Amino acid sequence: MPYVEVLAPQVPNQRKAALARSVTDGLMSAFGVTADTVTVYFLPIAPDDYAHAGVFGAQATGQRILLKVHAFRRGEAERRAAAMALTRGVCSAYGVPGDDVAVYFLDRDRSEVSHDSKLASD
Repeated sequence: MPYVEVLAPQVPNQRKAALARSVTDGLMSAFGVTADTVTVYFLPIAPDDYAHAGVFGAQATGQRILLKVHAFRRGEAERRAAAMALTRGVCSAYGVPGDDVAVYFLDRDRSEVSHDSKLASD
């Protein structure tokens, strides 16, 4: 942990690999974790699986990109640093402006996370 879900249009694997490295580096720096704790999931969102402001289809409005960061609770300064690093990485990998990128932090208490059937709080 942290786990990151990237909901975005499909891009070539080399761009996803670049974003995976950027997300990992950004979270290592912001959260003080090691690379082996960071996992990134790419969830491709096709243009016909997207709507914004009541308008269906990305061609009409452009497509926003959402990153959901599942992690143990961090302070505001750490989340701010992570948001900046992740947004920069998405902008670079997908060629979009920062206003098209949202990062949501879904903080978890250690008692709400289990690996190998053991709570992280154990």
